[in-house]
Amino acid sequence: MQDCTDQEIIDMFRNEESRNMSIHIMIKQYQVRLYWHIRKIVIDHDDTDDVLQNTFIKAWKGMENFKGDAKIYTWLFRIGTNESITFLRQKRSNLTSIHPIEYHLSNSLSADSYFEGDAIQLKLQKAILTLPEKQRIVFNMRYYDETPYEEMSEILETSVGALKASYHIAAKKIEEILINR
Repeated sequence: MQDCTDQEIIDMFRNEESRNMSIHIMIKQYQVRLYWHIRKIVIDHDDTDDVLQNTFIKAWKGMENFKGDAKIYTWLFRIGTNESITFLRQKRSNLTSIHPIEYHLSNSLSADSYFEGDAIQLKLQKAILTLPEKQRIVFNMRYYDETPYEEMSEILETSVGALKASYHIAAKKIEEILINR
């Protein structure tokens, strides 16, 4: 099964006979990239799988209202980002400890059997976790995924200028942490 265009996926969805195939194709085409985008936000593998599943469920339910103004990729990443933020906020509100959510995410990262980085990578990831949520998302999208600011602007519904400022501030904070620790 080869990759389909957005229009082909939309057309399949609108056809009752191929509707289920459209979600399978959408998952096949975007699952891996979306998984890693969500993983950088929620850190834990199992939590990422849950958020990813919720993302595709929301996309499936919302596909009927998808106008095609944005790319399916952008739309899915917006849903995935929002689901990740919602997940973290729920987790934050359920925490009974005195430590912030970032502390728990950092511990999850250290204990994660799926994390394959060395000590320097772990230090960088922990530095990234000290950033405010929005800066962390912007930093990860730009630094790791090299997402263009215009695309980030669509996904995060923020101006390009604000995203550039967030990335610059985040990079400076991370640099300071890495130099001083």
